[in-house]
Amino acid sequence: MNPADIAAQTPDKTAYIIAETGEVITYAELEAKANQAAHLFRSLGLQRGDHIALLLENHDSFFQICWAAQRAGLYYTAISWRLQHAEVEYIVSNCEAKVFITSSARKDVAQPIVEALPQLQARYMLDDTIAGFESFEEAIADQPTTPIADQSEGASMLYSSGTTGYPKGVKRPLPEEPYGTVEGLPVMTALYGATQDSIYLSPAPLYHAAPLGFTMTCLRNGIPVVVMQHFEAEYALELIETYKITHSQWVPTMFVRMLKLPEEVRLKYDVSSLQCAIHAAAPCPVPIKERMIEWWGPVIYEYYAGTEGNGFVQLNSQEWLAHKGSVGKPLNCEIHVCDDEGNDVPVGESGTIFFAGGGEFEYYKDKDKTADSRHSKGWSTLGDVGYLDEDGYLYLTDRKHFMIISGGVNIYPQEAENVLINHDKVIDVAVFGVPNPDFGEEVKAVVQLADMNEASAVLEVELLDYCRDHLSHVKCPRSIDFRPELPRHPTGKLYKRLLKDEYWAAAGK
Repeated sequence: MNPADIAAQTPDKTAYIIAETGEVITYAELEAKANQAAHLFRSLGLQRGDHIALLLENHDSFFQICWAAQRAGLYYTAISWRLQHAEVEYIVSNCEAKVFITSSARKDVAQPIVEALPQLQARYMLDDTIAGFESFEEAIADQPTTPIADQSEGASMLYSSGTTGYPKGVKRPLPEEPYGTVEGLPVMTALYGATQDSIYLSPAPLYHAAPLGFTMTCLRNGIPVVVMQHFEAEYALELIETYKITHSQWVPTMFVRMLKLPEEVRLKYDVSSLQCAIHAAAPCPVPIKERMIEWWGPVIYEYYAGTEGNGFVQLNSQEWLAHKGSVGKPLNCEIHVCDDEGNDVPVGESGTIFFAGGGEFEYYKDKDKTADSRHSKGWSTLGDVGYLDEDGYLYLTDRKHFMIISGGVNIYPQEAENVLINHDKVIDVAVFGVPNPDFGEEVKAVVQLADMNEASAVLEVELLDYCRDHLSHVKCPRSIDFRPELPRHPTGKLYKRLLKDEYWAAAGK
């Protein structure tokens, strides 16, 4: 199935709504604009397997461009608009994009790359133009609204968020099936029960793998999507009530923000329409998820996967309540937890998580990174550490990169983060290792408060004591710094690397 099928059957059906503006795009409108853009790409000489790149906010044209690439057999690389121009330049160059599309809202980032990337065949801007860019609206205006003659399935080629290093492009083979026959993410319909009567809320940036994958799948299957341009906790609840949202996808930081709303605010919105609230991207602290299930009911599903698409692990609320802290059991793969020598470790023992039998991928133009992600038996890893229980449920400990070794003791900072985030005054937290002359490293926490006016030495002691009341002292921070905001990706991933690098540089390391 594809948007063309839906447009033919029910042309006036809503494809997506931009929440903040109320703009409604029908399937007929989506189909026409996507066809025009596909014709534009062909007129520029782009053929199956070529690349385009887009730097866009959650723009009303975002899906039109993606579906144009999807039906033209192209790879499309959506880039985070939070990146600096040098990072954008790197990605556009690395993916070998022939066309670059942005918006006037992103012109400050886009303009510097004009001269740096002369190999681009075309540069387009939405809403306005600046020197070096043509109007995308004008470029497609005279193109046919009918399908191109040689439709074939394209695919996204996204870049990792760079939480542990420079972004890596994740390339998977293009589907060989005829256009319109690919299922997309079958879990959306088969596992999560979405139908054409469902309504999906997307509160996250569309350039990230999960929001893009879920929303494109919804559109492929005739499921209307409500798109938030920016996440705001109370507004998300309002949208659930207004549109009778049935399905949605979240990250734990969004749960935290909603739970820390005043109770009278939280409870005044009707969320009873929710049938499935999916979350991923980072481990969710057990008390946070307990409260969400108590509030929303047993509609919360969790999964563990990556942009790499090399495996999918998931569980529902009932399973989680029986295995609190787990991210689930594998659906399309096998899980191996291995020590540093690559040997499987016993049940309950932590090690590097490997996927076997899942999807194939490579890091684009980086054989070394691809090789580093592979086990000698061909299994692949995302670099995460965890363990399996006796029932085969997987638990994430942390990213291997962030493990702290203090006095020979291995410490996973996620444990302390999960404790501190539950303190009433804490809204965000990062825990990592900083230099210590005697132990090599010591545990440091950086905390964002709900009210930064409360930051003080007294509160630091209170938080340290709170952590020690719930966790072994060796795993707790030795000191806490307060900051008004942490460097967190809009998808929920924490750029802990930036904080860690800052502290190590200050120590001359």
